[in-house]
Amino acid sequence: MKPIKFFLTLSMMGLIAASSSSAQTFKSNVSKKGTTAAPFLSIGQGSRGLSMGSAFVAVVDDPSSMYWNPAGLSDVYGGAAIVDHTRWFAGIQYNYVAGALRIGDMGVLGMSFTSSSIDEMKVTTIEEPDGTGETFGIADIAFSVAFAMKLTDKFSIGFNPKIVYQKIWKTSATGMAIDVGVKYETPFEGIVLGMAITNFGSKMKLDGNSLLVLYDPDQTTAGNNGRIPASLETEEWALPLNFKFGIAYKAFADESNKLTFAVDASHPSDNYESIDLGGEYVFNDFLALRGGYKSMLLVDSEEGMTFGIGVKQSVVGAMQFSFDYAYQDFGRLKDAQKFTVGILF
Repeated sequence: MKPIKFFLTLSMMGLIAASSSSAQTFKSNVSKKGTTAAPFLSIGQGSRGLSMGSAFVAVVDDPSSMYWNPAGLSDVYGGAAIVDHTRWFAGIQYNYVAGALRIGDMGVLGMSFTSSSIDEMKVTTIEEPDGTGETFGIADIAFSVAFAMKLTDKFSIGFNPKIVYQKIWKTSATGMAIDVGVKYETPFEGIVLGMAITNFGSKMKLDGNSLLVLYDPDQTTAGNNGRIPASLETEEWALPLNFKFGIAYKAFADESNKLTFAVDASHPSDNYESIDLGGEYVFNDFLALRGGYKSMLLVDSEEGMTFGIGVKQSVVGAMQFSFDYAYQDFGRLKDAQKFTVGILF
């Protein structure tokens, strides 16, 4: 018991330290919108969570936990995997693959991979606005290996270290981060608390051949070397650190009907604080109806209503297949849609 208590205390101290660091790096009355690297890390993964207005920190119990709250992996009994496809706005698409496997009484091990899908674009210049004949691409990639365990039958903790990579044309940047989360089933019937700190890690800085230039250090002097090889310097940018706290309430649950409500509070480093609300109704463990509202109280937010549907079907023994769909309203940016296929065994 002593090692477990020590581990729990150390983990909680880490959470408090990280959240304190987050609070000190920005003021609550300054949004800092658009001032972080790898903003794709803030795009929700898993249709179920997104359709509930992203109020999912205290609810999640599947492989998408590696995005929302790694402690949720501890509720995977056996194994599970999901494949997630997001149709984002502006023609951007994201793919997310995640799997989890229980390792006896030790806990649950998980892995996830996120990648972008963006059409190549023409390289244009002032002299050649219609294109130089070259094209360039953009890539967003994140890979993580997570571990979660139940310290008690009511308290879970999870860790999700990851590598983040971004590329645009001939420049790229790499960073490392970790997500840490906890879930606690309170003594109050049906009430679960969740907390997670995501993307706590290094800064990212673009570097590559696109930054190479020929420089003339003294344009007023004739006869000097005006084509000295040089490299443009870029700034370092922090990852989109976020602290979320959530409460889930299981209003009722019997053999045929389950109803869950959830609310999350978000404290991101690149925007103002906001509230997410969501709910899920499940009939006969087969059909799920979900809805929510994302980013309430957020100034100038284009996000809003979300809804979704899901079906789950048993096939052989304990093996189950699932399909989930989520729709998110983005105001002037129209909408985003997400499709998720999963297997539980």
